Amino acid sequence: MEITALQLFWYVLLGVLLAGYAILDGFDLGVGILHPLARDDRERRVMMNSIGPLWDGNEVWLVVFGGALFAAFPKAYAASFSGLYLAFMLLLFCLIFRGVSMEFRSKRPEKLWRRLWDAAFFVSSTLATFLFGVAVGNSMHGLPLAADGDFADSVRLVQMLHPFPVCVGLFAVTAFAMHGAIYLNLKTEGELHRRVRRWMWASFFCFLAMYMVVTAYAVFTIPRATASFRHYPWAWVIVALNILAIANIPRSLYLGRPLRAFLTSACVIAAFTFLFGLALFPNLIVSSISPDHDLSIPKAASTEKTLGIMAIIAAMGIPFVLAYTAVIYWVFRGKVVLHEDSY
Repeated sequence: MEITALQLFWYVLLGVLLAGYAILDGFDLGVGILHPLARDDRERRVMMNSIGPLWDGNEVWLVVFGGALFAAFPKAYAASFSGLYLAFMLLLFCLIFRGVSMEFRSKRPEKLWRRLWDAAFFVSSTLATFLFGVAVGNSMHGLPLAADGDFADSVRLVQMLHPFPVCVGLFAVTAFAMHGAIYLNLKTEGELHRRVRRWMWASFFCFLAMYMVVTAYAVFTIPRATASFRHYPWAWVIVALNILAIANIPRSLYLGRPLRAFLTSACVIAAFTFLFGLALFPNLIVSSISPDHDLSIPKAASTEKTLGIMAIIAAMGIPFVLAYTAVIYWVFRGKVVLHEDSY
């Protein structure tokens, strides 16, 4: 079956939504990962308030991604949620608990109360990021998809923890920690700002180390990671630009241009999302049982009429999401200032 223009459009749009979520929610997940490094209650409040007005809006991108996947590729949605039910529920629990921990932390002044919610904020942010990475790693490694489009068996969480997905999960944690540290550099000042600069460099080198490990692992053990480059040699341009972007992060930090470093970090995350989509293409779910069982774009897609109606709705709705995001980031630009009603 050939891929139609509407099917390709929705596959690309899903990638855009996923990249938008990874970039925007990536830095506030990174702030959660770095949260234990704060020295006192004021620093922890500053870190939480740096993302306080933004985190819930950032997660809108994930909600839109899930809704678009459900409507455009219902078979892929059904197969993934039925086979990976426990993993998705754990991820959902982490995302919910992260928001709850931010809202509840400052409701009481007792140290024990705040320390418990601080721990919950860190654990939920780190675990959610790790699970996102594990999901990406398993998608490239392959899942036990049967010929009927359903999972041969419900995949237990421990079965997802192969070496490659675990490496991708750790890579995601280091990438978001770096992204969050660069963001905090834009939002903090004083002693915390000086220490955030050290966090940026430490997290960048951890990210670089995991990047090399995951790249080598994928090239030598995951054939589909590079198979698409034989069909689409122009994609090597994205790889080259990604490497240049990674190199530009320490350059921007050294030159004292944190905004450029943050935008470059966002470009790096977007490039990784593109390469992930290219590695899967033309499939949405790759079967580890047999290539004949792969759930391809045409097999998983809704009807052309449904995709067409959805494209019209997306054309009307996405500008509002972009406008809302731009306004919120403009209103809450600048350094964090604590008030009585702050987190």
